Amino acid sequence: MQDELYAQRIGEIARIVGPYLRHTPVVEVDGVALKLESMQYAGSFKTRGAFANLLTREIPPAGVVAASGGNHGAAVAYAAQRLGIRARIYVPTVSSPSKIARIRECGAELTVEGDSYADALARSEDYAAQSGALAVHAFDSPQTVLGQGTAAREFEEQAAFDTLLVPIGGGGLIAGAAAWFGGRVRVIGVEPEGAPTMSYALAAGRPVDAPVGSVAKDSLAPRSVSDLTFALVKRFVERVVLVSDDAIVAAQRSLWDRARIVAEPGGATAYAALLSGAYLPKAGEGVAAIVSGGNTVISWT
Repeated sequence: MQDELYAQRIGEIARIVGPYLRHTPVVEVDGVALKLESMQYAGSFKTRGAFANLLTREIPPAGVVAASGGNHGAAVAYAAQRLGIRARIYVPTVSSPSKIARIRECGAELTVEGDSYADALARSEDYAAQSGALAVHAFDSPQTVLGQGTAAREFEEQAAFDTLLVPIGGGGLIAGAAAWFGGRVRVIGVEPEGAPTMSYALAAGRPVDAPVGSVAKDSLAPRSVSDLTFALVKRFVERVVLVSDDAIVAAQRSLWDRARIVAEPGGATAYAALLSGAYLPKAGEGVAAIVSGGNTVISWT
């Protein structure tokens, strides 16, 4: 697809999903512009991709099915509830209680089983094949990527910046953001050291299996990225940096202490790159980051 067509299609999706989304705020913390997708309906940016799928694809009588570490499942459940569509969600046992509770609150049929996202994905694929339900993938779907790109489109309308830091799990958010900017803004990916999925793919030149252990494993730890997200990251993202679990937790605490921003570990990962020095801005560089999710319970001791 030509570069300008990415922006055009993201703009089209934005007009379709806009009435169903919250225009999330941007706040400045120590000179960094933070877009609080943690305040999006269902608690994360994933709601954008969920509505993009449910509003632009034909929904069968069996409804929709999704596999998730938690946030995508909550987003699909919320979008389905708003649109009157039946939804079934599969999540692994590592999903946080707060994310499981959100899914249940939205009335979706929920199955908690398996040790990882990959296990939940396999179960969801079996269900889709048996039931005829539409599978809504967390990142390996053009509609999902275009929907997530609306966050970057909205962010650009709210703030000016040279560099955008984006957390990476399966790569849907950073692929959508990078596709929207098309090189007009420097895009930096941030992954946990324990779940370096995109980093492994870039080193290998293709998506490959990677470790899935991290404090952010319920949102940033698929076994592999997809061909779709890999291709967009390879084309438009300057580089990917890694941060430790300690840095992620410190970023969570800092966001709360400095601005009373509630961020789950995955949501604080991009900001962690700045606090830890994994990404060092140049003098005068305008830096921004996406706080991607807030489905957690704060319990500082």
